Amino acid sequence: MVNEKLTANSVQFQELASGEDAALPPPVMLALAYAPGRARPYWTALLELDRRLARIVSQASEPMLAQIRLAWWREMFGRPASDWPAGEPLLAQLAAWDAERAGLAALADGWEAMVGDAPLPATSFAALSDGRARALTGLAKLAGSAADQKDIERSAYRWSLADIALHLSDEREYGQAMSLLSSSEPARGRLDRTMRPLSVLRSLAERAATDRRANGGAGDFLAAVRAGLTGR
Repeated sequence: MVNEKLTANSVQFQELASGEDAALPPPVMLALAYAPGRARPYWTALLELDRRLARIVSQASEPMLAQIRLAWWREMFGRPASDWPAGEPLLAQLAAWDAERAGLAALADGWEAMVGDAPLPATSFAALSDGRARALTGLAKLAGSAADQKDIERSAYRWSLADIALHLSDEREYGQAMSLLSSSEPARGRLDRTMRPLSVLRSLAERAATDRRANGGAGDFLAAVRAGLTGR
């Protein structure tokens, strides 16, 4: 597969392949490996949605076009899943989220905050991270997680900020995202098996964002295994 770097304003998203159905990146696939079988469909659908919304922001030639496409997704999440149109495979995967559609709408709202001219304000990064945290607490409810909600929110917020920072090319934006990360509450609690992928995502993203590099070294693999096994 060919790497393709897409840039919208100062935000750069590294894609493994072009097209709407590009495979999830290796760090995400590694994280998914730690999801129990019953929870994996929820995780897969949510992470694919997050990636789809990221592409909408990164590929739009005009901010208004991104806002229109994000508004379509938000409108879908405002309706019962039984009213969703057929023919969109990702919507079909997300039908199981019917009871937690509000979390998906929050994710779409968070990505809309990333639409705009560079440099984006720190509030944009906080808004996306809040949206991702709400979506992940919804996932926890759907999948029957026993993990403390505050622990999930802290881990999700820190993962998101590190992931955002990793993909920012503007030095001011990177500094803002890392400042938010350093001042955010640490992830103290242990996440249960249902939410173990979040531990892996957070661990890998924080390591990569600090050094501004892609994951892939032996140390990253060991950190992912440790996070996947311990939930920390």
